[in-house]
Amino acid sequence: MSKADSISTIKGIGPATEPFFHKIGVRTVQDLIDYYPRAYTDFSEITPIADIVPGLVTLKAKITKISGRYVRRGMHITEAIAEDSTGSVRLVWFNQPYRAQGTSSDTDYFISGVFELSRQKMVLLNPTTEKVSDLPISTARIIPRYKETKGLKSTQIRKAIREVLPAIAVEQETLPPWMLKKNKLSSRSEATRAMHFPGSMKELNDAKNRLGFEEVFELALASLLNKEEHSHEHALQVPFVESLAKSFVSHLPFELTPDQKRVIWQIYQDMQSDDPMNRLVEGDVGSGKTVVATMAALMVLNQGFQVAFMAPTELLARQHAETIHALLKPLQLEHTVGLLVGSLTSAQKKAAHGHIESGKVSFIVGTHALIQEKVDMKNLGLVIIDEQHRFGVAQRKQLQKKAGHMPHVLSMTATPIPRTLALTLYGELDISIIKTKPKGRKPIETSIVSPNSTKDVYLAIDAEIDQGRQVFVVCPLINDSETLQAVHSVGKVHKDLSLGPFKHRKVGLLHGKLPADEKNAIMQDFVDKKLDILVSTTVIEVGVDVPNATIMLIQSADRFGLAQLHQLRGRVGRSEYQGYCYLVLSDSKAPSKRLQIFERNSDGFKLAELDLELRGPGAIYGTFQHGQLDLRVAKLTDVALIESARNAARDFIKKDEKLVYYKHLADRVNTLRSVTNLN
Repeated sequence: MSKADSISTIKGIGPATEPFFHKIGVRTVQDLIDYYPRAYTDFSEITPIADIVPGLVTLKAKITKISGRYVRRGMHITEAIAEDSTGSVRLVWFNQPYRAQGTSSDTDYFISGVFELSRQKMVLLNPTTEKVSDLPISTARIIPRYKETKGLKSTQIRKAIREVLPAIAVEQETLPPWMLKKNKLSSRSEATRAMHFPGSMKELNDAKNRLGFEEVFELALASLLNKEEHSHEHALQVPFVESLAKSFVSHLPFELTPDQKRVIWQIYQDMQSDDPMNRLVEGDVGSGKTVVATMAALMVLNQGFQVAFMAPTELLARQHAETIHALLKPLQLEHTVGLLVGSLTSAQKKAAHGHIESGKVSFIVGTHALIQEKVDMKNLGLVIIDEQHRFGVAQRKQLQKKAGHMPHVLSMTATPIPRTLALTLYGELDISIIKTKPKGRKPIETSIVSPNSTKDVYLAIDAEIDQGRQVFVVCPLINDSETLQAVHSVGKVHKDLSLGPFKHRKVGLLHGKLPADEKNAIMQDFVDKKLDILVSTTVIEVGVDVPNATIMLIQSADRFGLAQLHQLRGRVGRSEYQGYCYLVLSDSKAPSKRLQIFERNSDGFKLAELDLELRGPGAIYGTFQHGQLDLRVAKLTDVALIESARNAARDFIKKDEKLVYYKHLADRVNTLRSVTNLN
């Protein structure tokens, strides 16, 4: 059996079943081998019937007195007795009529299930049974549970995996022998088999450690190779002019925070070298990253070089252009801030291109149009990318190519990233963190609200609007859902509010399915104070600054992760006015621990760490466009594993190992090099 073979070559997968495997992304034998379980249930311990207690249990017994009958509303019940030398126990199956025909009373079975109370009697409810004479795959062992789809159950996936065990046994090693020995790792084939059919919990943990190590090692090696290649490039040296920096700071209407000063100095030191800067600034919501970016640009402009600032949306680009223009204006410099976005007319674009090419515009702010348009930026000295995860790597490379040389690159994100995750994702970047917020910003008052207590919240909203303030109302869904009836949709909430408690207010509606120009117009109306309330999905999560908005009401708040809630809360309280965040629950049940933590905590970095622990890396990855940065086995909370894998990547390079000798590793690393960051 070749790993490139179609899964249709596997015994038990025919024309009827194959499409369901395709639905979960499994088309080849290799795809199936790489389809790791999402969870495990330990049924490995066989217990005599006399010793069983409530909970998970596995028996080795004969099944007797089996019979079935239909009861009310067409429900079928099958009942039987399991017997071993120590006693007997009752078995019950619901809607499994085939059980009576397929069971023999003179055969030994492994029987695994939950021993629990049902109708005032202790029974094994809906247990799984397999003949002892067969290789058990669903009983009497640690049972892998796979992500399923309608028409395809874990049992079917396990049966298919059993058929490809011979292919797993001859799986080639992907890591150097010295690395396996030094880090006490099992072989690739042993680890893969143990992921699907672990013989013990220790074997399973060893397998997870081996495969998780390899995932992080691949990612770390890709980052280090990118960084090494990047170091051979040359950038334009930008000297630090102290008098210019002091003049800029003296005109600011506020005092820079210690974090801002530290990060600005790190950037200035980077740009004085002819090694291209490749720095990521992580700044919590409202920490003042735009000022830092403008100060970085100031030195570049002073040398006669151009700066390109990329924003994720047109509205945000316009807002940044206005802010940057206002920050530079007091210095009375000749540098002109220009805007290049998709909605400009052909004539406006042509004029903008000419101004950029001639150097009349030296600070270019825009969206994807900066890449898509034929813009001549050969004098480009610095690229600033706001919310850098919103742009694909290929797009960023296009922007760099326009310069004809490697510009300095400054990436910024308002998504706090836990340190272990940042080291793994951004190994090739220098990372700066801005935690402190500008003086005068008041902590946002956060409250959990029962759906039965919204009347008081609406009164508070009305009072704020009377003071001239504005309000965000965020919902998790665009349309109502039959399966999530308690979860709020923007359509229904907009209708309820605009026809009910806020019929005397101007209530806008915004969601991702609206055309781009309509979304921009609605958001601009809100910025221009033409709307009192904006009912929206999470499209307002990152970016637009509306200092006049003071209330964030989040409907069905229990449907959001901590990191996302923090981003939403950060849309308000961005001025001298007090900000408020109300978390309305989907139902009247007690709030989750997660929401209680959020209510008490305003530190985005701490919340990101907690979100990682509570929900896994997907909670963070969900906000990034990293394509294939999928850590399916490694836990990003495992600092020791990450450190050893990163050290192994450094050793691999020091030993001058050749990727060409490790085909699987080379394929993965080359793919990751193209999606990790700014090679």
